[in-house]
Amino acid sequence: MESFFITISIILGLFVLLCLYRVVFGPGLFNRLVGASVIGTKTLTLLLLIGFIYRRPDMFIDISLVYALLNFIVTIAAAKYFQRKGAF
Repeated sequence: MESFFITISIILGLFVLLCLYRVVFGPGLFNRLVGASVIGTKTLTLLLLIGFIYRRPDMFIDISLVYALLNFIVTIAAAKYFQRKGAF
């Protein structure tokens, strides 16, 4: 089961690189913001998988909940900022 989690983690890491391409070379600001949010979500999933690999999901669930909350707040704050600035 551990090798399955490691394989899934590697695949998610590759998906993070694809999203990073969208953040760097995105056609617009909205695509870049969504790409950054998706990277945060995939990182959250990677944290949970790491918790299962190390057989300590209780500790990593707490860390991932805080990370998810921070990701949500930063995404909303950036969207509000760019909306007021008139970039969207």
